[in-house]
Amino acid sequence: MSAVLVLGVAGVFAAASTPAAAQTFTYNPRPTPKKPPKNTAAKDGQMLVQALEVNYDYNNSRVAAVGNVQIYYNGSTLEADKVTYDQKTKRLHAEGNVRMTDADGKITYAKMLDLSDDYRDGFVDSLRLDTPDQTRMAAARADRSKGESTVFQSGVYTACAACKDNPKKPPLWQVKGARIIHNQTERMLYFEDATLEFFGMPIAYMPYFSTPDPTVKRKTGFLMPWASSNSATGIGIETPFYWALAPNYDLTLTPRYTTKQGLLMQGDFRHRLINGAYEIRAYGISQQDPGVFAGQAGDRKFRGGIDSSGQFALNDKWVWGWDAVAATDNTFFRDYNLAAYKNPLGAFLLTPTEGTSQLYLTGVGNRSYFDARTIYYLGYSAADIQSQIPIVHPVIDYANVFNRSLLGGEFSYKANFTSLSRETAAFDPITTTAANNGWCLPTSADPRARTPGNCLLRGVAGNYTRLSGEAQWRRSFTDPYGQIFTPFASVRADLIDANILNQPGVSNFTNTGETQVARVMPAVGLEYRYPFINVQPWGTTTVEPIAQVIIRPNETHAGTLPNEDAQSLTFDDTNLFSVNKFSGWDRVEGGGRANVGIQSTTQFDHGGSINALFGQSYQLFGMNSYAVQDLTNTGINTGLETPRSDYVARLAYSPNRIYSFTTRARLDEDTAEVKRFEAEARANFDRWSVSLLYGNYASQPELGFLNRREGILGTGSLKVAANWVVSGGLRYDLSAQKVNQYLIGAGYVDDCFILAVNYVTDYDYTTIGNLQPVTDHRVMFQIGLRTIGGTAVSTSVGTVQ
Repeated sequence: MSAVLVLGVAGVFAAASTPAAAQTFTYNPRPTPKKPPKNTAAKDGQMLVQALEVNYDYNNSRVAAVGNVQIYYNGSTLEADKVTYDQKTKRLHAEGNVRMTDADGKITYAKMLDLSDDYRDGFVDSLRLDTPDQTRMAAARADRSKGESTVFQSGVYTACAACKDNPKKPPLWQVKGARIIHNQTERMLYFEDATLEFFGMPIAYMPYFSTPDPTVKRKTGFLMPWASSNSATGIGIETPFYWALAPNYDLTLTPRYTTKQGLLMQGDFRHRLINGAYEIRAYGISQQDPGVFAGQAGDRKFRGGIDSSGQFALNDKWVWGWDAVAATDNTFFRDYNLAAYKNPLGAFLLTPTEGTSQLYLTGVGNRSYFDARTIYYLGYSAADIQSQIPIVHPVIDYANVFNRSLLGGEFSYKANFTSLSRETAAFDPITTTAANNGWCLPTSADPRARTPGNCLLRGVAGNYTRLSGEAQWRRSFTDPYGQIFTPFASVRADLIDANILNQPGVSNFTNTGETQVARVMPAVGLEYRYPFINVQPWGTTTVEPIAQVIIRPNETHAGTLPNEDAQSLTFDDTNLFSVNKFSGWDRVEGGGRANVGIQSTTQFDHGGSINALFGQSYQLFGMNSYAVQDLTNTGINTGLETPRSDYVARLAYSPNRIYSFTTRARLDEDTAEVKRFEAEARANFDRWSVSLLYGNYASQPELGFLNRREGILGTGSLKVAANWVVSGGLRYDLSAQKVNQYLIGAGYVDDCFILAVNYVTDYDYTTIGNLQPVTDHRVMFQIGLRTIGGTAVSTSVGTVQ
């Protein structure tokens, strides 16, 4: 017999929550648990009871529900074998397979539960608690008083899931406490006589510690400490203090005490608004022993810095924002492992070379793009001379492709505006003698030695402004024989205003003073392709001869104007058929040119492909822009400076989605000598991934590369077990026959725990007078416990010249 009973009892028992703390680790995600169904019954302050039978003891004023008891109240459910309500004492007593699910999804399991009628006081025996954020707590007994505090006696807490094969097996980690106090008013958990255990073995004892409960996403308090060590600053210990000022902004203060330099203060303010967010970080220290940095930029009493970033949306297409970096000296962030240097792993193959301060506005349309920004670079290397680094004010780019055809083809246009200034001319040596004697440095005693034969003029001193625009049209035709003809036309115009300061040596490269120049570069051309397709039972092969002819006048003012954004040029398979092979706007290719080549692609029916390309470029008439010696020698010794260019080739093979092999080369047109060769192999299969890159590059003395360069770069990772990963990276200089950078690491990651150890080498230039790289060796140790927090230790273990 079933029965339904409605009791006029207010309140429900709220089980205590589990701890949580702010952390920055990334754990393997668990499947999102399904939310319990909401109970719509008993929303009026009454309690709905269902049971197999209900017994009334009128003499003792008791009501007992027996057999599959289910009690519903305000979205919460209490299930038990038997529930008794004593009207005299106003107590509710549940026993036998007790299970309570509250409206938030927390589930409490117990052998026995005893509560007051308002559920402000009571106790639970043999408690186990599961929360929606997948944390668990168990206790021999839990006592609740005044509706705001719950004390767990002999409590155990963990954020790790129970072992599926053996639920009684201890979790990876757990915290045991003689008492665990949950203050629901403060939303805090307090642990007394706590022990941290791994696999059931105690490894650390904590007399007392506290942490927010899992309902708290942000709460004022101390975060986990962090430690570091290096020879210049000594051992550093920092404990961040997090201050939740409001729901949408906060402040983190992080004092770091270093044994050799004293107290370093750090502050981090974050503010989120409706349409964006920004962050401001500040650092400062009064060094106890500046002499440790003697001869370096850090040899000063006070050192500090600030960096900031922010971005805001104007609408669904436009955003604006900023990045800002400032420091008392350019090595401050590196010496104290701040900002981009905080994580040593970020230094592997990507050593920060400068800090960027910029204000930008960006818009993206369906077929258009706009970007405007002002930029200030702070050089991080001791070899950087700040006055030689330009200030960009501003650079603006715009591009648009018409939505409709024009004369049956595609029409597009783009524009660029660049304005920059520099205080001191920047020279780079291109001979051993010039480098050893410092002829190209601003402090050179013999500025007459700054000639094109000894130096490159990387940047002129003064002001440089250029407005450029280019319109392009192209259309493809396919004849009955399958030949593809693509005529194209373009016109480009530039307006240039340059005020070049007459600093020592600059007049050896270009005219100084005020210069205004207008130049126009029209071009017409035709691209021809004739794909031959052969189909076999094993696959399809396409052989495609390609020819491209471009007709245009000579480049005006070639080599006499500043070159700021087109200093990098590598001639290879990727730009063989580019109409303009210069990388930026400051140089433009002129004269008649033909680019020819043949490409073959084979697609196998069972997967995999082979692609090969071979080609050459010819200067047909007019002046060869790549043979012109400009201020930076861009184009010289690139394989394009002769009437018939070097050969470029590519061979790529991918048997499946797992493996890929690519080689590319540039061969001397006369001798077939390899001028540039790269071979790359990649594999990504189930538990492991690896990449290997070999590079061999001929000397380019006109660009400052006096010797042949040859090296190997390899990276890889292996998932040795379900949660264990080992990784590594290495760069080996074959010319010098030494390893100059490498990384070795191992880590364990699961849904509740992170453990990682990494050994990293990096190199930099420590002093202005010493331009030889110094190798720095660092070890980083990380540990993280989900919902409790994590910490890291980074230490420098020595430097090698």
